[in-house]
Amino acid sequence: MPRRCGIATFTADLKAAVQAADPSARCLQAAIDEPFTVRAYGPDVRWRIRQGDAASYGAAAAAITSYGADLVNLQHEFGLYGTWTDGVFTDNLRPFLEELGLPLVTTLHSLPPEPSPSMREAVRAVAARSDVVVVMAQLAARFLAERYGVARPPVVIPHGMPEILPRGRRQLKKQLGIAGRAVITTFGLVDPRKGLEHVIAAMPAIVARNPTAMYLIVGETHPQLQRISGEAYRNKLVELVERLDLAGHVAFVNDYLTQKQIIEHLLASDVYVTPYLDPDQITSGTLAYALGAGKAIVSTRYLHATEALADDRGVLVDFASPEQLAEAVNGILGDPVRKQELEQRAYAYGREAAWPQVGKRVVDLMRDMVGAGPRSTARIA
Repeated sequence: MPRRCGIATFTADLKAAVQAADPSARCLQAAIDEPFTVRAYGPDVRWRIRQGDAASYGAAAAAITSYGADLVNLQHEFGLYGTWTDGVFTDNLRPFLEELGLPLVTTLHSLPPEPSPSMREAVRAVAARSDVVVVMAQLAARFLAERYGVARPPVVIPHGMPEILPRGRRQLKKQLGIAGRAVITTFGLVDPRKGLEHVIAAMPAIVARNPTAMYLIVGETHPQLQRISGEAYRNKLVELVERLDLAGHVAFVNDYLTQKQIIEHLLASDVYVTPYLDPDQITSGTLAYALGAGKAIVSTRYLHATEALADDRGVLVDFASPEQLAEAVNGILGDPVRKQELEQRAYAYGREAAWPQVGKRVVDLMRDMVGAGPRSTARIA
């Protein structure tokens, strides 16, 4: 099975969207395996790359070129293609770029606005080799020019999200065993960068005004964090719940959920919260899902949230501020009209970035690149 991470989920969703938009497209994959990990993949994974082994990246590029795909779509995240030593980024992607003899589309998932020189150079190298660069936000396009010195404008295609019909909140609450509760939710892989402790710390003030309130933390601990420190972070969260006497008001769903299960939890929710701590986070799949589900959203002011929740599509709060989180959630739960307005604006925005629309845009981009007619079969790696 593929690794459990945001890029793997995104890539699987993108592949499905491309093939739905063009059933003739054949999408094969090169998987990046963590060190000391052996995974069993399906038949669409044709090549393997050993993460951190520079020669492995080059060998994969040579094999893909020999196979004769029409183009390569690279999902770029620094941690997948390099390592840090004393703050210096070693770019293992260079051998891949040098060996690849095919058109290349690169999607940049991370663009810190204040890059180190080594990170800046890595982005410039992949942009120079790419025929098209894709980013997911207008802010990212601006950073690429102003902070990374990449003059050629990228294509902006938003982070896709499932096509969701808001429905059945009351029935889904009953199905999940939380009937009659005011449900606040965060989902995704659990790790300290998510800032979940600040929502827990906000819960006493939320419960004081909304006695039925319940905070669901949906998702298992990030596998990499689990390997390093086990469940230490989750245990701290559990201890905080106990210390604040929040039994019955905070619940952990410690599973890696299917997309259907994620959507059910979202649709059962009254308020969705992303309390993330990294101000430079340029994409968030969980925020995209919540917009697609038409949720009233409270978020810290990281880059993706600042852009996606503009024009009163959500409520932005400062980082690590339980007081502001409580005020924002209480403001939504206490004002049904305001809550409905936020839900409607979020859903209208999310529809424009649903996977069917994103899939069509990506297929059109790829057809333009390879000069393929509407009925031609494209082979994508």
